[in-house]
Amino acid sequence: MTLIKVNNRGQSADFTTEVLGKRNLIINGAMKVAQRGSQDNGTGLSGTACDRFRLAMSGGAAVTTTQDANVPNLSNGFRNSLKVDCTTADTSVAAGDYVILYQRIEGQDLQHLLYGTTAHKKVTVQFWVKSPKTGTHIVELYHLDATYFNSQQYTISSADTWEKKTVTFVGYPTTTFDDDANGSLQLAWWLLGGSTYSGGTHNSNTWHNTQANRAVGQVNVLDNTANNFYLTGVQLEVSDSATDFEHLSFVEELALCQRYLYRRDIGIYDIVAIGHALGDRGGYVLHTPVSMRVKPSVTQGSHIHCWYNNAGSVTAQNNLVVGYMATGQTDTNQFYLRADSNSTVQTGYGLGLTMYHGSVTSSHVTLSAEI
Repeated sequence: MTLIKVNNRGQSADFTTEVLGKRNLIINGAMKVAQRGSQDNGTGLSGTACDRFRLAMSGGAAVTTTQDANVPNLSNGFRNSLKVDCTTADTSVAAGDYVILYQRIEGQDLQHLLYGTTAHKKVTVQFWVKSPKTGTHIVELYHLDATYFNSQQYTISSADTWEKKTVTFVGYPTTTFDDDANGSLQLAWWLLGGSTYSGGTHNSNTWHNTQANRAVGQVNVLDNTANNFYLTGVQLEVSDSATDFEHLSFVEELALCQRYLYRRDIGIYDIVAIGHALGDRGGYVLHTPVSMRVKPSVTQGSHIHCWYNNAGSVTAQNNLVVGYMATGQTDTNQFYLRADSNSTVQTGYGLGLTMYHGSVTSSHVTLSAEI
């Protein structure tokens, strides 16, 4: 933290301005950006409605996630929250069942925490939460490069009521974070955990590698389809106390999110990329607004076509993938999309990848480089 004296001409003045820089290690903590829209989340790993936040699930529960306008109060500056709506209850939690809401951070963005040294830094997380269940909940740091956990309990005092929580974690002295674009630190909220994860002993603010000690005391947030869990105002900073939440503009937050997910909504005859076609295979160059973390996977909406002459002729372009790019390549914002279609199109160049349907008005192409 630096104190400087400036005026609007860069000269000395009689007042001070506190210069903190970007403090929040979490992206989209105010839940402003929701490129995916509503998501039906089943087992496995999946993205939620709000960018950068993901779910890991195993067991009988199912949820839908949405960006919601339910917020603590408008005076905090929050207008959105992430809502986790239980659609299938897990009323008989098996040993291996779990539901974890989390965000992962790249190792190259964590080097200043000095983990793996005697100068390791404390970090503090603050968040607003609204849970349907009172009692013990778990918020956890997971050092992915060391496979060590630091699980801490927080208490929900009143069901279905917004409460602000602040938790400080000690640093980890033994293993450094890898200096690369892969996930090295995970911040997570447990929503349920079977005995495999909750049957051990809770040791507050202690790094450990015992699975059974990760979620000791965690209530089952997903035991009823009437249950909704809300989260917003998430900030993780290098400090032993919390500072005011760092509000970024929507444009800033969107650009940070697009490193990991870029969704290009496409209207009718809206050209998303230009390329060529040979027989039933098309190839197109797509530019993204920011460099993506690694080679992305591709999903596409319906009615994606190649527009191949001025008369408006189109042919379907299916199974879009990013081609001719090494898996380990990072920080790229130009991608060659290859389509493998079942339709025939004349060979040509300067052809547009577009959307067309007689009544449907929109579709999308989405690139994902999530951790």
